[in-house]
Amino acid sequence: MYTLLKPIQVREQLISKNIRFFTPKLFSKIFNSSQLSTKHFIETQTKSGLLLTRLKKGLYTLKTDPPSEEEIANTLYQPSYISFEYALAYYGLLPEMPYTITSATTKPTRNFTLNSLSFLYQSIKNNIYFGYSLIKQNDKSFSIADPEKAFLDYFYFVFLGKSTTNDRLITSAKSKINPITVKNYLKLFHNSSFTKFIKSIL
Repeated sequence: MYTLLKPIQVREQLISKNIRFFTPKLFSKIFNSSQLSTKHFIETQTKSGLLLTRLKKGLYTLKTDPPSEEEIANTLYQPSYISFEYALAYYGLLPEMPYTITSATTKPTRNFTLNSLSFLYQSIKNNIYFGYSLIKQNDKSFSIADPEKAFLDYFYFVFLGKSTTNDRLITSAKSKINPITVKNYLKLFHNSSFTKFIKSIL
């Protein structure tokens, strides 16, 4: 019954189970609530703005204990991993963090805006969807490209004419990224022209 779903208890149980994101189906399973009770509780708590936040249709999180923007980026549009400008700034290859959290995906390119945060997902081919790791920091975890892969993802779009060259990035990359890793990753692109392009800037 809906009356058994108390906001404080819901929050405590979600936190204790380390559930950062949930769908109505998962919520019903966790709290053994009917579809109607779940729908009523989620709608009420989302509208009140006190407990829940809707990230997109069918996906919710605790407003009182929100996940990090990196975790949101991973979950909002799947499959995806953080890359391009955001990842490069994360590793110190760019001096400032961009306002947009940029990710690579094998799905069509999409852009989402949540409150003041912007999430951009740029489409890449299946064969170059690699080179990322799961980072765990304190109580958060997210998938992000390795420095070398973020660099190659970024310049692959420059190579394709979809982005512009960043000279500061080239300068910092020469001293901060592993040339052997870049070489190994380039082999997986199976693109001789792109390989020559990268060699010409490094």
